[in-house]
Amino acid sequence: MHLGILTGGGDAPGLNAVIRAVVYRAVAGGHSVTGFQRGWKGVIENISRPLGIEDVRDIQKQGGTILHSSRTNPFKIENGLGMIAATLSSHAVDCLIAVGGEDTLGVASRLSASGTRVLGVPKTIDNDLNATDYTFGFDTAINSVTESLDRLETTARSHERVIVVEIMGRHAGWMALHGGIAGGAHVILLPEEPFDTDEICALLKRRFDEGRRWALVAVAEGASDPGLSRQIMHSSEPDAFGHVQLGTGIGIAEVLAGEIEQRSGLETRHVILGHLQRGGPPSAFDRVLGTRLGVKVVEMAEEGATGRMASLRGGEIVSVDLAEAVGTLRTVPPDRYAMAKLFFG
Repeated sequence: MHLGILTGGGDAPGLNAVIRAVVYRAVAGGHSVTGFQRGWKGVIENISRPLGIEDVRDIQKQGGTILHSSRTNPFKIENGLGMIAATLSSHAVDCLIAVGGEDTLGVASRLSASGTRVLGVPKTIDNDLNATDYTFGFDTAINSVTESLDRLETTARSHERVIVVEIMGRHAGWMALHGGIAGGAHVILLPEEPFDTDEICALLKRRFDEGRRWALVAVAEGASDPGLSRQIMHSSEPDAFGHVQLGTGIGIAEVLAGEIEQRSGLETRHVILGHLQRGGPPSAFDRVLGTRLGVKVVEMAEEGATGRMASLRGGEIVSVDLAEAVGTLRTVPPDRYAMAKLFFG
C-alpha cells in the first residue's frame, strides 16, 4: 500500500511525531509513504518527497513540521479537486492522511464524500476539534502560556500594575482557560462569554484596594466586550477559509489594557504572546499522543477505512467519523468557565 501524508493549517508541536510514527508503522507493515509539502498546496501542485526511516529519525523532538504547511483551500482554486485527483493518481496513492485542524480536516471530509480515500489526524493548539478529548499541540501551548504568565507575574508585582495577556483562541477559549488557571490569572476572558469592561475594572480596583496591588488578565484573542468592538481592528483580508486574520492591527489586549487604565486609574500594560505559543519542542504528552495517533491512522488505512479520524477518547486511540470532528467546534462549556471564575480577583 502507498500512503500520502500532508500537514495543513497552523503549525503545532507534535506534527513531526505524527509524521515519524506514520513512516515507521508504514515501513513495518511493508508500505511506502510520500509526503506532500505545504499542506493541500503540495497535493494541488504535485510537490512531494518520499519519506523513509532516515528522513524521519528522531524528528519527534522537533517543533513545527518537516513537510511545511499552508492554509490553501482546494475548493477556492479552479479545478482544485481535479488537480488533487491527478496528483494522487500519478503517485499511485492508495490512501491520503491529512493532519490538521478544522479547516484541513474539513477539506479531507469533503474529499472523502466525493470518493477520494482520506483519513485524518486531529491537530490544533486551540483544542477546539470535536470527537477527540485533546488535540496534540495543546499541551505544549498551554505550558508555554503558563510559563509566560509566571514570568509576567514578577514584573506585575514589582511595578504594581495590571498586565493584560492576549492568548490564541479565535472561537474557543481552551488555551486561555487552561493556561490562565495554571498561571494564576486573576481574570480570564473567553470568546464563549462576552464580558463587561466596567465589571472587570471594578474587580481589579477591589483587588488593589485590598492590598493585592498587581494583577494578570488572560484574554483569548476572540474574546469581546460589545462596547469595545469598534476599537478592535484586524486585517480586512480573510484567509483562504474565510477567517479574519487575528493578531494583526489592534487586538483585544491592547484595547482592553487602555480601557482598564483609563477607567480605573490602574497602571496597565498589554502583552501579545502570538506565535510564541506555537513554537519550540513538543511536550512529552504531545510527543506520545502524536506517536499514538500516527500509528493508529496507518492501522486504519490497512483496514480499508476512509472518511475516518484517529482520535483520543478516554485514554484510548480510536477511529471516529471525520464528519463528526469538523461538524461543529468544541467550545468551553459554561460549567468549566464557572469553575475558573471561583478564582477571579
